[in-house]
Amino acid sequence: MRATKWDYLVFPFLAALLIGVFYASLRLVGFFGLGVLGLIIGFIAVRMDLERDGASSDPSALAEQFKARERMSRAERAEFQAAQSFRLKPLFIAQVVAAGFVIFGFGFHFLL
Repeated sequence: MRATKWDYLVFPFLAALLIGVFYASLRLVGFFGLGVLGLIIGFIAVRMDLERDGASSDPSALAEQFKARERMSRAERAEFQAAQSFRLKPLFIAQVVAAGFVIFGFGFHFLL
């Protein structure tokens, strides 16, 4: 994951926004609520990560997707993997934020 010029420009604003959200949620729901909020965000992010190949309760539909990917050319497969990794980048950030909320929220709730 190589950082671009845009990432360096946006990072201070996103960091300030994250600190603001952390402070506002802390004032609103307290440490325990912050931990629960982290669990909710983490559950949603992990669920989306598990269903990145397609959410289907029918195993034959998922098998058809994998067969279709096997029939792709190398260029199509590379394009698909690049698009999928681009879509999963914010999901990783959500998982890190959720882990931070859980650690800080429940950690300080039980510590204090």
